Amino acid sequence: MLKEKFDLTGKVAVVTGSTRGIGKAIGDALEEYGAKVIRHNTKVCDLADSAAVDAWFDKLEAEGNLPDILVANASIQQKTTWAQFPLDEARKEVEVNFLATLRMFQRSYPKMKAQKWGRLITIGSVNESRPHPDMCVYAATKSAQENLVRGLARQLAPEGITVNNVAPGVFYTDRNKECLADPVYGPKVTAAIPMHIYADPEDAAGTVLLLASDAGRYITGASIKVDGGLSLPG
Repeated sequence: MLKEKFDLTGKVAVVTGSTRGIGKAIGDALEEYGAKVIRHNTKVCDLADSAAVDAWFDKLEAEGNLPDILVANASIQQKTTWAQFPLDEARKEVEVNFLATLRMFQRSYPKMKAQKWGRLITIGSVNESRPHPDMCVYAATKSAQENLVRGLARQLAPEGITVNNVAPGVFYTDRNKECLADPVYGPKVTAAIPMHIYADPEDAAGTVLLLASDAGRYITGASIKVDGGLSLPG
């Protein structure tokens, strides 16, 4: 039965940035369908510090909580024109948005390979294909993340491990509330979305649930846009 294929009982899911916004909604959905969800925020692990990432995964391994499902959701962004973008901030965005994802994939892989089952999922952004002019560095890191997904998907498919990316559009989260409340900018953004509405955090959770479960076992190397049609041409 299809319902049984969504059952995640017995699976450990690690979701970064999962105490609020999209990450929390994803964690809640995986938990609802039976997964043991390990939630992350900056107090748990600073993803800008590679040593801290390894220390966190050492702890997860010692506790028997290495992930069957890894959702790399946490990211940082700064809105600054590219010509004035501070290099220190750019390095930090690369560390958090890309290199931490790579390292967590590396640390999760041995368990997934041994059991012939695993789910590696990144939460990207519509900026991958439609970069905001003041977030070029953020867009570049998300594009790199999506390329990592496509590069790994073919290699890991024979081992029962799927690798996918989910690219959200304009979501009404704490990160976006202030700019979307602007009486000029907000309506301009809404007008650019074919559905003319913002997404709620839960709108990404169903897609991740599909990719994390056996119901989505035949999907790998995909970048699924959850954007209300924002990235459509024309």
